Amino acid sequence: MLYENTITVLYVDLSSRTTRVEKRADLNDYFGGVGVAAKLFEENMKPELEPLDEQQPVVFAIGALGASIYPAINKTAAMFVSPLTGELGESYVGGRLALALCMAGYDAVVLTGKYSYPCYLSITGQGVEHKDARPLWGMLSEEVWRAIHDNETPRGNRSIMRIGPAGENKVAYASVNVDNYRHFGRLGLGAVLGSKNVKAITVTGDRNIPIPSDSFKEYFKVYRSIFDKITGTDIMKKYRGLGTAAYVLSLNAMDAFPTNNLTSGHFESVEAISAEAFAEKNLVRKMACAGCPVDCIHVGQFRRQFKNTGYEYEVVNTNYDYELVFALGSFLGLKTTDEILMLIDAVEETGMDAMSSGVALGWATEAFQKGLLSTGETLVPLAFGDTENYVKAVWYIAGAANEFYSLLGRGCYHAAQVYGGQDFAMTMAKNEMSGYHTGYGILVGSVVGARHSHLCNGGYELDRDHEQLTSQEMVEGLLKEEKERCMTNSMIICLFSRRVYDRPTIIAAGRAVGFDLDDAFLTRIGQRIFQTKMRIRDKLGFDLKQVQLPRRFFETPGLHGVLKEKVAKEMIDLYAALVAEEMKGSGSAG
Repeated sequence: MLYENTITVLYVDLSSRTTRVEKRADLNDYFGGVGVAAKLFEENMKPELEPLDEQQPVVFAIGALGASIYPAINKTAAMFVSPLTGELGESYVGGRLALALCMAGYDAVVLTGKYSYPCYLSITGQGVEHKDARPLWGMLSEEVWRAIHDNETPRGNRSIMRIGPAGENKVAYASVNVDNYRHFGRLGLGAVLGSKNVKAITVTGDRNIPIPSDSFKEYFKVYRSIFDKITGTDIMKKYRGLGTAAYVLSLNAMDAFPTNNLTSGHFESVEAISAEAFAEKNLVRKMACAGCPVDCIHVGQFRRQFKNTGYEYEVVNTNYDYELVFALGSFLGLKTTDEILMLIDAVEETGMDAMSSGVALGWATEAFQKGLLSTGETLVPLAFGDTENYVKAVWYIAGAANEFYSLLGRGCYHAAQVYGGQDFAMTMAKNEMSGYHTGYGILVGSVVGARHSHLCNGGYELDRDHEQLTSQEMVEGLLKEEKERCMTNSMIICLFSRRVYDRPTIIAAGRAVGFDLDDAFLTRIGQRIFQTKMRIRDKLGFDLKQVQLPRRFFETPGLHGVLKEKVAKEMIDLYAALVAEEMKGSGSAG
């Protein structure tokens, strides 16, 4: 906690409904955020048990710099055993959660056990309450938020996390919706909470953390410098303007925009689903996380006709960004902004990760076209561009409508093992792909990254310099960047602002609020967190040599033409060797 020499951890055992608070000075070695989360997760995880066993922990942690004390430092990390991959689950969320935890007085929360019936957990600075959620069980995500928001007090300084039907039914990529349009999206935290009979978690705080008067002048100087860089330069202009959906046209021009289950990197109708199209037709609001001046959350609106009512409509608002336009747009062949928003809304209400949902449906569509599936499994015919049936399929997945959809709810890797089509089940180490077909950087980076995300090491950025980098240089770059992101995620600096928070800025920001930071300290923190993640991955049984890459990655031309499987595997082997060397003497072979 800021201006304290300890990390405050709240432990909650759901089975016994007991709690304890520990002040952990030893956790300062991990600084905060993902570092503290990783260490607490390593201490409490049970590698010998299944991902959804009630003894498996869920860990939430805020960054070392608290929340919102500086612009764009306002996220919370979560760690758990992923039911999708069977290994490390790591996810981040913005909104108000980090601020609420900070104001409640907690740096981290560790959940273990399982409620005997559905409940929701209420966390405040005064303690914890366990409230009956049986009336909420079965409700959609928005309905749960509304019920808690309207009936619980106080409303200020509060954050509301909740799961939808997908989490209740333990869909392996069920998400956790947080506040307005924010999510713990990837890797299935919603299923983990559902398995623990946790329908929602509310966090309320009313503490104040004043900046000491003798350091306020320096703090404000640093704050103003960061604020001016964010709002007065072009560094974050794209996030405030069109948002990340601005990537649609540029990636499409590079032949790197995954289309129709990655049968192409180019979407012919791209102008109709571009950021400009959304802005001109659907954009109604921009929002920001607590304490952030950027307003990067873009909310679009569409009309939905009431069933069999003639000219009667409801207006629906939902957020959109690049990853959603890719996964629930081009990847499924949807050609209008309204159709994409309609599918996003279905995923939002059921509480599922958008990327995994879209990629799973992409595989199912191609498998249906190739005769591997029939309507006996899919219940409705699946075809690229058929929004109406995709919406139905989303609800079928969330509700585990039959044996096929129950299996698809485990991820398209598992579904393809049973029904076939492994060559076009677009996963990277069992996690569905992200929206970049840029080259070896994104492919190898997603496979080797600790959570198999494009955000582990930003491999797609290295792909832009592919012609200047050797395989060795690219692999070394991936490793270096993952350690650097471990460091920034110990403060949980929003990755959108990574070019604002260079190392000198981070050091100045930390020193202004009492942390004795220097370049060597930041390097050590990044390395220590990275090694902790690698130990966790090793204990959970992950083996890079066992990863199977779908052939489609090596068939569809992208930014740098057609990739070669042999080169990708050589790069993965090289990365494994570098990590093994890195881990010598750290307690794991990596």
